[in-house]
Amino acid sequence: MTAPDKHPLDLEMHADRLREECGVFGIFGHPDAAAITALGLHALQHRGQEAAGIVSFDGQRFHSERRLGLVGDTFSRREVIDRLPGMSAIGHVRYSTTGETLLRNVQPLFAELDPFGFAIGHNGNLTNGLTLRRELVREGAIMQSTTDTEVMLHLVARSRKPRFIDRFIDGLKALEGAYSFVGLTNKKLVGARDPLGIRPLVLGTLDGCPILASETCALDIIGAKYVRDIENGEVIVFDDKGAHSQKPFPLVAQRPCIFEYIYFARPDSVVGGRPVYQVRKTLGAELGREAPADADVIVPVPDSGVPAALGFSQETGIPFDLGIIRNHYVGRTFIEPTQQIRQLGVRLKHNANRAVVAGKRIVLVDDSIVRGTTSTKIVQMMRDAGAKEVHFRIASPPITHPDYYGIDTPDRDNLLAATHSLEEMRQFIGADSLAFLSVDGIYRAMGYEKRDPVRPQFTDHCFTGDYPTSLTDQTAKSHAPRQLSLLAEAS
Repeated sequence: MTAPDKHPLDLEMHADRLREECGVFGIFGHPDAAAITALGLHALQHRGQEAAGIVSFDGQRFHSERRLGLVGDTFSRREVIDRLPGMSAIGHVRYSTTGETLLRNVQPLFAELDPFGFAIGHNGNLTNGLTLRRELVREGAIMQSTTDTEVMLHLVARSRKPRFIDRFIDGLKALEGAYSFVGLTNKKLVGARDPLGIRPLVLGTLDGCPILASETCALDIIGAKYVRDIENGEVIVFDDKGAHSQKPFPLVAQRPCIFEYIYFARPDSVVGGRPVYQVRKTLGAELGREAPADADVIVPVPDSGVPAALGFSQETGIPFDLGIIRNHYVGRTFIEPTQQIRQLGVRLKHNANRAVVAGKRIVLVDDSIVRGTTSTKIVQMMRDAGAKEVHFRIASPPITHPDYYGIDTPDRDNLLAATHSLEEMRQFIGADSLAFLSVDGIYRAMGYEKRDPVRPQFTDHCFTGDYPTSLTDQTAKSHAPRQLSLLAEAS
């Protein structure tokens, strides 16, 4: 869902990019818990720019501050941090993949359960969340939000197990899809990662206090030490007695989301032991081997295309240069978006560097094409700046299928690669040539010889249509009643 306070121009410019998911952060036992959480959320801002929230616990009471907008809009103010006392806190930055952009959907969500309070933040998307929600409402649950994360609060509340961790695991066992959770109770910080490890979650320490975060860059900003990744299917709890880890699910090979490496994670993060920046350069180098071009200069589409363009340049020997300059200070436009202004919209964020482009055969390098509308405008911008030829190279395969695991992709009918051949796509965006990295090329860049067709090493369904979990909400073949009855029986 799109934010209601954005101008149509901003929405149009943003609609042709993959939307970030969400970011989570938690710390246990530190006297500056809320301030540290705010800093961690700053580092994770790229994962969600629509809303941010922090919940803290001071030993007696929970405190919550949740706001629409950027982290810095609220949590850079001392008076806000002072309203979040306590030595434990969790935080969340959000882009809505389910649920509207409303304050009641801003996470972490909090509920008073028997006999404890429970706050939770979620990165990912539950593919049976709507089905579970409907079943819970039919059985009397009262929902306060429209986000799938609230389902987990109700599942924990329904479990009759005496210990919190067992109630939490009961809830997890009813879920399908992708998730990394951070939760906070009166006595515990808890983290969980889905059985396939689709969404990332890492463990760090600061002054001897445990930290959970979506990415390592959130540890770096606060001077914390990276310890390890939370493993796929792992549930980890921190309390006054230390750390306690469980793996309540059958062990399966992990399948982390490939888009964390291609686009979502910050370049200075390390995901699954792989430095993201280096992976993106390697993707570009592989693209250069697969689809070279006879050109004068390599031009990245900033900012996401920069590492891949560097790799492409180093592999092909074609010079790299900044032929597009990005304006990093674009917010909501104050200009009423007439049709003429809409046509100029892409120039608010990107402008051609004519000195680099004019009279040159250029290779534009970007990370992906979604609808293709932005790519079309950038190609035309290059031609208007005097480019002799414009070749487009994409450091990922064509996106042919929508995502249901926390990435906001259009329906398949609105994905350019799902409705057009390669030549039709080239004509649509107006390039002299167009090429994408192959699926096997991605796997080679990730250190594998090729994609394993039986047990793929990554979640790559946007390129292959190979969804790694059931899609209950999409197929209407609901398992939710059975799961909920099993949950009641287990209780």
